Amino acid sequence: MLKRVAVTGLGCVTPFGIGRHALFDALSAGRSAVSLVSSFDTSEFKTKIAAEIKDFDPDPYFPKSETRRMDRFTQFAAVAAKDALIDSGLDLEKTDKSRFGIVLGSGFGGIATTLEQHKNLLERGAKRVSPMCVPMMIPNMAAGNLAILFGLRGPNETLCTACASSSHAIAAAFRMIQSGKADLMICGGSEAPVNPLILAAFSSMNALSKRNGEPEKASRPFDKERDGFVLGEGAGILVLESFEHAKARKAAIYAEIAGAGSSADAFHITSPDPDGLGAASAMRAALADAGITPDKISAVTAHGTGTVANDPTETKALKSVFWEHAYKIPVNSIKSMLGHALGAAAALEAVAAVSSMMSGLIPPTINLDSPDPECDLDYVPNVARKAALKYVMTDSFGFGGQNSVLIFRSLRS
Repeated sequence: MLKRVAVTGLGCVTPFGIGRHALFDALSAGRSAVSLVSSFDTSEFKTKIAAEIKDFDPDPYFPKSETRRMDRFTQFAAVAAKDALIDSGLDLEKTDKSRFGIVLGSGFGGIATTLEQHKNLLERGAKRVSPMCVPMMIPNMAAGNLAILFGLRGPNETLCTACASSSHAIAAAFRMIQSGKADLMICGGSEAPVNPLILAAFSSMNALSKRNGEPEKASRPFDKERDGFVLGEGAGILVLESFEHAKARKAAIYAEIAGAGSSADAFHITSPDPDGLGAASAMRAALADAGITPDKISAVTAHGTGTVANDPTETKALKSVFWEHAYKIPVNSIKSMLGHALGAAAALEAVAAVSSMMSGLIPPTINLDSPDPECDLDYVPNVARKAALKYVMTDSFGFGGQNSVLIFRSLRS
């Protein structure tokens, strides 16, 4: 018999600060984290903005002897995981660590280390490449480091499905507990892509907004004037555990993961299927897995990137799954405020979605001033909205046409 899976801890590192309260308070207020990039010179770049984490310092959370051997994306994950564990109230000394695992997602992994050591190779020679290069740059090292930091000996995996990475990671952790392979899981994702190469690469694809004169208004999901997404960064972490385990330790259960679905577009390496067939397939799979009909969904946390192609495609997918109910469901995109944190985006959206269910408040989609006629659903424009939320769906779609959808259920009556 499949086990029920509870969400008992939430942690995050974002441009708004550390912790779910810092994130959700900012989102609820409709604040934008987007500004001019400060960590490197963007004078030659078409895009000069990002939702950058500034003045991040992991040292209050872990010894410098540990953090100096971590890439920035691993530091984000470590701090967010510690925050989530504290939030969960778990006592690791009283926990069977052989039954406690980790699944994380990341699109680029230790890209900062890769770039730094490549520069060393070119400018200073092979002997000056750090012996820590490989264990800092490889994408699985965030999960590996967390296991070492917290002594967790259960299943340990890393997934890379571009912008769907951390949704797939949450789904994988859900399955491990559901099937009895673990009692507890840390899951989510981390990304630190605000660097010259990644900004230039996405810019060369014309994927990024060039609204440099108005950074806070640059990310405009579902708006007619949208001109691309805004690069973001950070980490989102969830603590999952079986209901039996959570109840035995009298844990506060924030929500239940009711279902997960995935699919492939099998269409194009970067563009979504214009009819939204793959996205719709993942939504239907998640609904079937949760054992509910489409009319039970109270709200959708959209992928909502603000690109020309994504927003109408996602809208079509929602309409094909929900039919007339699509017009009754609030659909929001927190990327309008947080930018697109790539492999970490879905985990941050999961943290926000569960926080919404707990608070009864849906954060807005800001900068939605001129709705696109092709995007005609209720996107919660510009102002947060109170709502009773029973089931919330989160959408995540990655390059390569890899789609992942999660459904969370509130335990409140």
